[in-house]
Amino acid sequence: MPPVLDGGEYIDVSRRPIRWWNSAALLAIVALVTTVVSVWRALKPDDPVNPADLAAVAIAASVATAAVVAWAKRRNTSANRPADVTKAADVLADLVRRQWQDEARNRLLDDPAPIPIRWQLTANETVMSIPRLISTATEFTFAGRSDDIAALASDFRALTRRRLVITGGAGMGKTTLAIQLLLQLLSTRATDQACADEREIVPVPVLLPVSGWDPGAHPRLQDWLTVRLVQDYPALVAPELGAGAAAALVSGGHILPVLDGLDEIPAPARAQVIAALNASLTTRDQLILTSRRAEFTTAIHEVGRPLTAAAIIVPQSLPSHTAADYLAACLPASPAQGWRQTLTALRSRTVPGLTQLAATPLGLWLIRTVYVTPGTDPAPLTGPLGADASALRTHLLDHVIPAVIAARPPSTDPADHFRPRHLLDPDTTRRFLTYLAHVFPPATRDITWWHIARTTPHIRSTVGIALGLALGIGFGIVFGIIGTMFGISYETASRIAARSVFGLVLGIALGITFGLTSGLVRAKPWVNERPGYADPHLRGRTSLLFRSMKDALTFGLTIRLTIGIMSGLTLSFVPSTLNVDLDSGVFLRPGRVNFFDLNFEFIFGFGFLVWLGITLASGLITWAEQPTLASTSTPRSSWRADRALTLLRLVVAVLACGLVFGPLVGLDIATEIRTGISTELWDWVWEQLTTLLMIWLALGLTLGLGAGTVMGKHHAWLVCTIAVTRLALQRRLPWRIMDFLDDAHRLGLLRAVGPVYQFRHAALHDHLATTAPSGEAS
Repeated sequence: MPPVLDGGEYIDVSRRPIRWWNSAALLAIVALVTTVVSVWRALKPDDPVNPADLAAVAIAASVATAAVVAWAKRRNTSANRPADVTKAADVLADLVRRQWQDEARNRLLDDPAPIPIRWQLTANETVMSIPRLISTATEFTFAGRSDDIAALASDFRALTRRRLVITGGAGMGKTTLAIQLLLQLLSTRATDQACADEREIVPVPVLLPVSGWDPGAHPRLQDWLTVRLVQDYPALVAPELGAGAAAALVSGGHILPVLDGLDEIPAPARAQVIAALNASLTTRDQLILTSRRAEFTTAIHEVGRPLTAAAIIVPQSLPSHTAADYLAACLPASPAQGWRQTLTALRSRTVPGLTQLAATPLGLWLIRTVYVTPGTDPAPLTGPLGADASALRTHLLDHVIPAVIAARPPSTDPADHFRPRHLLDPDTTRRFLTYLAHVFPPATRDITWWHIARTTPHIRSTVGIALGLALGIGFGIVFGIIGTMFGISYETASRIAARSVFGLVLGIALGITFGLTSGLVRAKPWVNERPGYADPHLRGRTSLLFRSMKDALTFGLTIRLTIGIMSGLTLSFVPSTLNVDLDSGVFLRPGRVNFFDLNFEFIFGFGFLVWLGITLASGLITWAEQPTLASTSTPRSSWRADRALTLLRLVVAVLACGLVFGPLVGLDIATEIRTGISTELWDWVWEQLTTLLMIWLALGLTLGLGAGTVMGKHHAWLVCTIAVTRLALQRRLPWRIMDFLDDAHRLGLLRAVGPVYQFRHAALHDHLATTAPSGEAS
């Protein structure tokens, strides 16, 4: 890896610096342990120990160890390898290109060819900066067609600060043009870099919905971009790119934000976004923004100033002959008689409603989807419906869902990107999409799967009941099996049945109590959590696994081992100082505690097991959460990643609890087992081994399942699954929500932007939102 300039000196970012503070921290802890051992050896067996003094020493040792480890961790954090900005930009460019090439293919943007929309500068000078800020050209123009995107991209590059606002009416292809520009700029990025001077930066265009930006939480555009880049492109957190790669890209001007849908956020927020953009953008910062013309004009007038140095372009309506030529390109060279009549009527403008609707890309998409692709007779287009553009548009929106389902039967071929994987029913699909249109209104058009729980009534009690039932069944099965095993040792059917029933009832009671309490307490913060990331696959990640485990063991050897030993000391110390009597209660034992009477086998054994269990669990989760350079965040991948993290957390918690408490119980009864073996009391040995196994099973599974369910910061998949289950029982959503959304995306009814879905067109969303969820008009 090439060296980078840092403070006038070149450093090799491929080599990790020597971290002397780790050795210093280890030496400090060794000195601390040596001091404690020296004091211990200086004591005589007959010397009594004051419990208060012993507790004070333990607390002081814990605090000192924690301080040393915290200092070393801060030093390690500050010494992380600096971000390799060049490599991070190249990785991001490749991810963005592949993401939007797939999306453009799914939207059929080049099939048969881009719709030739003409774009030009707006004539409304009240919304645009003075010309000298926008371009240095004497006669500045910005004109071109969507089917010649190279020319439009060249006009964009000629802008002084390369800032562009794409405006227009509903369904005029604003987002489509933004995607075309993004892909064109990416395709020529290598050439642009070769032609750029040393000071010029060729940024990576990244498309993001404006609806995700809250200027109140992130007043600066750069702060929000950093957060979104990490969320949508986890590869930027990969260790190979160094620390803070996303922040370095944004702060260095290596990102060209393509912000889509200013008009789709609430009216007061639009002016806030414009003001925040003007306050955030420096002279080197580039920008592309899309919005409906009326909403953008209103926002500019509310702010009182234009978006600095931005060119504002508007589309022209498609001429009727151009619209007819586009539809003809979607048909055979010799179309059916019905289509010849329709194309003739469109060219001659004799059907006003059809002519008006076909003047927009949305109208052409509806006509193509409902009549061209399925091969349906187009007679209604030139009939009575054709006289009224609004009625014709409503008719097409009503039939678009059954049309795409009929035209694209399911397929399991991985190469077939345009067919769903499951057979869908048109009426059921419409009902599900209608519900989504209602719960994700125009102010929040993003169909964010982890927000489905927010839309579910009484989600807190639902989560509590679901967790209570799940953990009740799980705990009941575990305790029922344990009761049965204990009953077998008595070899009587009545005792087996009694202990089985008792274990089952006890487990169900404990599970329901714990699950219900946890759900009621934790559900509120859980519904606001974003999905986490986890990749449990070993292929190509074994070295990362070993490194994660090594780092976890290194830090675990200090603070976690100390915590474990102190916990073992406390568990051993309490029985020596307290007396528990059912009649008299709990009271201090008289006299002083002899230090040498403590069970040091238990103390150090418990400390070692706590260190090993927690450290291995932490290392595995840290490894799984490390992304690779190919990691992106799509709706399905984010769903799978959070599900993998949840299941991994459960498995790791069960294994950690079993690892801690299994050997611990074994240490406690090892003497009895050795006595049984020496005296050949094999029944006694079997009973003790059974006891060990059952207690190990009980503690490992129950504590592990409980801890794995509630610990951690990411519960999006768990809460969403519970919410979808309730909504599926009410027939509002399908049981397999992600499969359904993926199929709707393959059909072209939805589009994907990062980890969220949106309706293909806002018109389809708004049309379904005016319909009652039951299918009746609202």
